[in-house]
Amino acid sequence: MKLFLFDFDGVLVDSLEVYEKTVTDCLKDIKQPLIRSREEFLELFEDNFYESLKHKGIDLDEFMKASVDILAQVKIRDMKPFPGIVEVIEKLHNKHCLIVISSNDYASIKESLDYLKYDDYFKDILGSDFMFSKKEKILYAAKKYNVVLQDIYYIGDTTGDIKEGKQAGVKTVGVTWGWHSKEKMAAAEPDYLFDNPQELLKLN
Repeated sequence: MKLFLFDFDGVLVDSLEVYEKTVTDCLKDIKQPLIRSREEFLELFEDNFYESLKHKGIDLDEFMKASVDILAQVKIRDMKPFPGIVEVIEKLHNKHCLIVISSNDYASIKESLDYLKYDDYFKDILGSDFMFSKKEKILYAAKKYNVVLQDIYYIGDTTGDIKEGKQAGVKTVGVTWGWHSKEKMAAAEPDYLFDNPQELLKLN
């Protein structure tokens, strides 16, 4: 059995506009507006998202408090699965253990997965309310499910995902249908770089 760790936003669902608005509203709410363009927003994901905010002087406790009410207003139906991804998840689930590791919060991810009929394909959801570091979440999942690092794949759509996957010592899979460009993802040098969900089945 292999362990497949999926980022949520930009890998499983097309949620860029929703997430960008949520983060922007949270920053406005705590009177620390940072983002003036989408490019600036995406730069926050070149490393760990929360570390990027902290580096810019954002109080993470205040940010997370503000996010509670703002996330409650998010319309889950505005998030769409990427074409072909659900079928791929179903096939991988038949043989392997699948987990979501994300900067998003557990409740939003769970509601979205239920709405999009991903059913019970994922054994666990490790969101921002569990811990901020994706590296630590990856290592936690490896230990909990007793899988050696060589049999673990972290699948992400930002350079920050690839960096944290490498730091954890697992195989990294960059996808180009998400938030960061193919050129940016290639520069991060993941172990695999895929252009469409069907290619994930090569890892099966």
